[in-house]
Amino acid sequence: MNKIVDLQAFREKALEQRSFTPWQKRFGESYGTHTRLSDLSDKALFSLAQPGENSSTAFYEIIMGALDLGPAAKFYYLDNDEQMRVVDMHLLLADQVRFEMMRRLGWVQAYPGHHLCLVEAVRNFEAAKQQARSSPPQLSETHPEHAAYSRLTHGDRDVFIRRLLREAIDAFKKQIGE
Repeated sequence: MNKIVDLQAFREKALEQRSFTPWQKRFGESYGTHTRLSDLSDKALFSLAQPGENSSTAFYEIIMGALDLGPAAKFYYLDNDEQMRVVDMHLLLADQVRFEMMRRLGWVQAYPGHHLCLVEAVRNFEAAKQQARSSPPQLSETHPEHAAYSRLTHGDRDVFIRRLLREAIDAFKKQIGE
């Protein structure tokens, strides 16, 4: 029995190294298999929230590491189905990062999947995606646009929140002094 526990610990350590070694180099912070978005520093979160190649590569690093697909540099060598799967996961994680940023600003109360570990969200992607689709983030009652938001239908609320993303990135940048 002792060897099974050791084997499991070895597998978890290998998963952690594959998934987070690039992030530890990128952000200069320590992460583990139980790291959630709420555990990331403001600096790391802000970097991941930015649209563009740098954040895409960072997402590919964790996704491909968690799925044991190799380093992010190998993304373009994956077959088309695997590439699409990684991109879908990237889009979900990017949304989650931006919602976490909005939560820290006090703009949203909660968002689906906030409790998930990053590796867990990747490895259980279909369940995480379903959860995200079923309940959009809720705008905080203290947000100046809450009255307009509360009059919207369920589907329109999701669109409303997404329209705030650029403004949220700018506000978060000011808040953290970047």
